[in-house]
Amino acid sequence: MKAWQRAAATTEGPSELALNDIAEPSAAAGEVLLDVKAAGVCHTDIGYLNGSISSLLATSPITLGHEVAGVVAALGDGVTDFAVGDRVAVLCYPTSPGTGRDGGFQPRLAVQTDLLVRVPDEVAWDQAAASTDAGATSYHAVVTTGRALAGEKVGIIGLGGVGVLGAQAALSVGATVYAADPNEGLHAFAREIGATKVVKDISELAGEDLDLVVDFAGFGTTTAGAIEVVGEHGRVVQVGLGRIESTINTWSVVAKQVEYLGSLGGTLDDNAKVLELMAAGKMTSFTQIVGFDDIPAAIESVRAGQATKGRFVVSYD
Repeated sequence: MKAWQRAAATTEGPSELALNDIAEPSAAAGEVLLDVKAAGVCHTDIGYLNGSISSLLATSPITLGHEVAGVVAALGDGVTDFAVGDRVAVLCYPTSPGTGRDGGFQPRLAVQTDLLVRVPDEVAWDQAAASTDAGATSYHAVVTTGRALAGEKVGIIGLGGVGVLGAQAALSVGATVYAADPNEGLHAFAREIGATKVVKDISELAGEDLDLVVDFAGFGTTTAGAIEVVGEHGRVVQVGLGRIESTINTWSVVAKQVEYLGSLGGTLDDNAKVLELMAAGKMTSFTQIVGFDDIPAAIESVRAGQATKGRFVVSYD
């Protein structure tokens, strides 16, 4: 079986994506064998290849592809909660395929049943794959951690593939969305999906007294700006890590009694809720479908910043 893998590196630093022949996987006890239908290409894959976050990988070489959805093809011993033919998505998690074991850039893989979420028939495979990381991460940040509520003003910083889903998550609970992104080419698109006001810099929303700001960019100035534009008892949720440090005005934090919260990934419940919203037409990941042979080119496009508002998704259909 062919697989696109992060090659084993003999020294620290960038690693190449290699097309390798690997053995057919089989499901151990408590696992299922999955026929992969779709696998998302994520900016995290760039970090795995360039070495910046490769310490998260369980082994090397390893098949990348941590946004995975497919059909159960076989059951390991003791599996009773799932049946052959079930449509499932795999929650993105440190032990999941693409990080903790071989991932979705191969046609079949074995996966633990405690990471599986059922996919409604109404949800296409590309959407199901995107739900596992971009979807669950954005929903968790906005609704679970950020506690967005109907009638609140929610600011979204960054209108990339995750931020766009975050905006839709806020809209799904009845919040009013304000968005900020320096790329003016995305502004009309943000308004089309329901944003009330779109600006280049979060500081332009001063005076709006936002209830919640979710920073999907994390470039330091964005974090500082988020704290300035929330109102009294406002909440700021950090997701993006464009920079690992930020200088903030602590007087603003204290005077307004701001909550500053970190959000990482999502849960099975978050992933299930995203799939429910996708089935209802309330959340959509804007995807570009590519083939198995196109995976290296898709990764290079992500590296070059050419995937903006959506996601590249590999289709196996």
